[in-house]
Amino acid sequence: MSLVLVTKREALVLADPRRRSADRAGEHLLHRRFTAEELPRLRVQVERCAAWAGLSETRRGDFVLAVDEIANNAIEHAGGTGSLLLRRVGDELECRISDSGPGFSEDVIPRILPGLDGATSGRGLWLTQLVTDRLAISAGAVGAVVTLAMRLR
Repeated sequence: MSLVLVTKREALVLADPRRRSADRAGEHLLHRRFTAEELPRLRVQVERCAAWAGLSETRRGDFVLAVDEIANNAIEHAGGTGSLLLRRVGDELECRISDSGPGFSEDVIPRILPGLDGATSGRGLWLTQLVTDRLAISAGAVGAVVTLAMRLR
């Protein structure tokens, strides 16, 4: 297990709900661009925001795992960077990850565990679909936008 330190400024934003923004679609908890080097810190920030939003500890672990899988896909398949928007929308915690890669559709998500059917890729998407309550893939202005969500139970 690695220790990830959060800067004082990041801690203030995560700890102070008045510094978060909101719109009609929901309360923005975290919005940032990321690279591979920033993934450990991103996981910590997502976990802290999910805890603050009220996602249970068990579901929080699944949520952070799903976000990490999609963020890793953006880095690996879409030029090494991505953008994450985490927000509370009604009774859900929603994460939207966008990238500037070639894009893809939901058709690439394997129906059974990759490897059992001969597929060599798609494990992260398959896992994300399995552990989240909602998963949608759409085209962005450039690249793909993956939206995943969990109900706050």
